[in-house]
Amino acid sequence: MTKNTKVKIEWGMVATIFALAWPTMLEQLMQTAVQYIDTAMVGSLGTYATAAVGSTTTVNWLVNSSVSALGVGFLSFIARCLGAGKTQLARRASAQSVLAVLVSGIFFTVLTLSLSSLVPVWMQVDREIQSLAARYFFILYAPMLFRCAIIIFGTTLRAAGDTKTPMLVGILVNVINVALNFLLIYPVRVLTIFGYSFTMWGADLGVEGAALASAVSFVAGGVLITIAVFRHKEISPKGYSVKPDKEILAPCLKVALPNMLQRFATSFGYVAFASMINSLGEISTAAHTIANTVESAFYIPGYGMQTAAATLAGNALGAKDEKRLHSLARMIMFIETVLMIISGTLLFIFAPFMMSLFSKDAQVIMLGAVVLRMVAVSEPFYGVSIVIEGMLQGLGKTMTPFVFNIIGMWGVRIVGTFICVTFLHMGLVSAWACMIIHNLLLFAMFLVHWLKGRWNPFKEKT
Repeated sequence: MTKNTKVKIEWGMVATIFALAWPTMLEQLMQTAVQYIDTAMVGSLGTYATAAVGSTTTVNWLVNSSVSALGVGFLSFIARCLGAGKTQLARRASAQSVLAVLVSGIFFTVLTLSLSSLVPVWMQVDREIQSLAARYFFILYAPMLFRCAIIIFGTTLRAAGDTKTPMLVGILVNVINVALNFLLIYPVRVLTIFGYSFTMWGADLGVEGAALASAVSFVAGGVLITIAVFRHKEISPKGYSVKPDKEILAPCLKVALPNMLQRFATSFGYVAFASMINSLGEISTAAHTIANTVESAFYIPGYGMQTAAATLAGNALGAKDEKRLHSLARMIMFIETVLMIISGTLLFIFAPFMMSLFSKDAQVIMLGAVVLRMVAVSEPFYGVSIVIEGMLQGLGKTMTPFVFNIIGMWGVRIVGTFICVTFLHMGLVSAWACMIIHNLLLFAMFLVHWLKGRWNPFKEKT
């Protein structure tokens, strides 16, 4: 920590931060919007369809978490290489990311397809829809190699400061998904637009059509982002070996492994948290589900800034520029706090309206609005922890976020919710209160860690 903690606005750095952050924000906004549309389109088929699709969501989190963690390892390494001007080393790392895509893609394809009939049973899906859920899961994970390419190559490009390409690929994937949903889910039907009626072709594949639409969009996205990586001026892996390179893989895996464990533990925590809330009854479950969906849109500024923080911190470390690293830390936390205050204020004001978009039940709307307004107050604090975690990822320090998140998720949120729901017989508000305490604890731990300078690699060397 430097002696001067006053935030001096450096407009050049502000421009750089937003140049990296806004494409990620837009990409996540599009993903959230498509998630809303996807849910509505599948939901129109009936409760059975929603249940069949939703039964595999948790497994999806676990698989994506593992692949994303590998991406974080390459992000940290490549960002530092480019910051130090070591372009050839960055390209060698990019070639190793190709190996990571191939290995993880093949591994998870074999694993998920071989377990597709068992996953719905493990998730305790109703027997009547287990077969449908298994077919949906099988189709969705058939193009796992391409999904791994989207995740890992997207992170590799962000490490090189290119956040626009992953954004454009993500938007295209979502557009293809929605368009094919429209064609593959529904039967042939008559549509009327602006008074003009016409017959619209449809494959009438239902839930399997939704899975096929997603699968095709993943293939398209995987191909396009692979082409983008191989054409990139700074990190193209052309001409470099994809055979295992210990010099690169060792530091990448050292960063990736704690991040992978963190994401696994967090995903399992969400499962445990949701199962306890489900025991509270239909109203609480509906309010929680919708509030979670609404809340996710208001975290978009935070995660956009996290991407910028990770990339720029890695660049500063590679360039051995301690002054820039400190300036970045102060500036990005200041910007993040302002954005999350605005986001939290909007969420607090419009909570009832947002709930009413997804439910007409007055009890669900009222309960959801209460918990959303509670969490809105904690958003600026959570935003700080998101940014510091992003900087630590860029610096290759993923063990600290792993420890902090395990303490928060399992030591506070899960234990607290279990006590409130099981022993004190309290409702949804108490569960979300535990979640907010979890967020505030993360803020406190990350802030102390930063103020004491434990995050600073230059201080360690000194």
